[in-house]
Amino acid sequence: MSSNHLINRRTCLKGIGVALALPFFESLGWAEPAKKKAAKPPVRLGFMYMPHGVIMEQFWPASPESFLTSPPPALESLRTVLGECLLMKGISGVPISPFNGAPHALELSTWLTARLPDADRRSQIAIAISADQIAANYVGHLTSLPSLELATMPQTHKENQEGLNEGYYSHCSYRSASQAVPAETNPRSVLNRLFGRTDQAGQRSRPGQSTQTGALDRKMLDLVIGGAKDLRRTLPQGDQHKLDEYLDSVRSVERRIAAIEFRQKEAALEKAGVSVTKRYASDSPAIEIKIPLGDKRSDYMQVMCDLNVLAFQTDTTRVSTYIGSTPNGVSYPELGFKDTHHSQTHHASDAEKVRKVAAITAFNIEQFAYMIKKMQSIREGEGTLLDNSIMMWGSGLEDGNKHARENLPFIVAGRGGGTINTGRFLTDVRGNQGDLLTTLLGCAGVPLDRPIGIATKQITEMTHRV
Repeated sequence: MSSNHLINRRTCLKGIGVALALPFFESLGWAEPAKKKAAKPPVRLGFMYMPHGVIMEQFWPASPESFLTSPPPALESLRTVLGECLLMKGISGVPISPFNGAPHALELSTWLTARLPDADRRSQIAIAISADQIAANYVGHLTSLPSLELATMPQTHKENQEGLNEGYYSHCSYRSASQAVPAETNPRSVLNRLFGRTDQAGQRSRPGQSTQTGALDRKMLDLVIGGAKDLRRTLPQGDQHKLDEYLDSVRSVERRIAAIEFRQKEAALEKAGVSVTKRYASDSPAIEIKIPLGDKRSDYMQVMCDLNVLAFQTDTTRVSTYIGSTPNGVSYPELGFKDTHHSQTHHASDAEKVRKVAAITAFNIEQFAYMIKKMQSIREGEGTLLDNSIMMWGSGLEDGNKHARENLPFIVAGRGGGTINTGRFLTDVRGNQGDLLTTLLGCAGVPLDRPIGIATKQITEMTHRV
């Protein structure tokens, strides 16, 4: 949007009671005090998962030079949007010792936490807050839903690898070290949740409905968090973990109060006849959602992708996860065979099993490509929804045949509002899963008060060249 009249945000906040009674004029926009430029759309952060790794020879490009023009078979569906993608070879997963007998319990649960469960509390959920929930803690109060969790399969898989809690097999999101976040598998339920005015407690609320809450002393909260950060540096590891959980709970209280305040403001805007989702005349209209009637897996996965896109487009949430499938059990009949994914990954170089694993990988990436292309087609401000997003597809294993984790497959799509330099294949990135997640959150503008899992640095090769 090209704006001739810009409102200083601080000025507006001082008079927010008056501003809420006015419509949003296309000739007005937010202005940063120093640069006097219209504010950018928010950055969205999404994660899409597939288990069991890939056939590496069919996933990685032959060279950086051929990446855009001659992609490998697994990436063929992304050919037209590879300029919006970034591939990096050399990201290692979390070493799983002393849980060497639990590769499938840990491939998904460590994917966004970059941390192993507590070996002394194996039967309980005891791991770490996940990257998506860290982001939700920071931006969730600005949207109706702090985060959106989707899955293709029910999160009910049961196995007892190394005595670990069954929740580790099918959950990637953790609100805290001890609380897994359930995912929704029913598209219609997701649609109702997005636009049925359902609040965090699961109660349906009406636009304009007021919720009473005590005032939050934000200055005191800032002092508490600031003092806790200083204290953390002096504590042993066990006490650091306890303090981290305390800080997470404090932020949860702050987020819930802020969400109540936000919903009240949104209700006031809607009552005044102001659209709260479309701020620019050039923005695309909200996409249409059609619930599939059959049982075709691609139709099902694509409507879940559509719901994810719609949630981002309408700013209903800015953080999402989508578990395409979970370890063991899932099959893909529409690919022409009924063998389960897991059974084929232990292929021992059998050509037919390798072919089936490659087909499953290509299928899953095709669903990711569907979502990315949809986001690229949606205009938002001076760019597209994809320009203002960071979408990551990946797996928690490198190779399902050997359960290797030294070189995990990841695809990052979207420019993150200009923070990520896409259209490249980086062949020799030295980093781990925690480093990648830490960098992605940094690109999304999420400040961190501690590393994510095993992170030791940011991967500077990802960021946009100045």
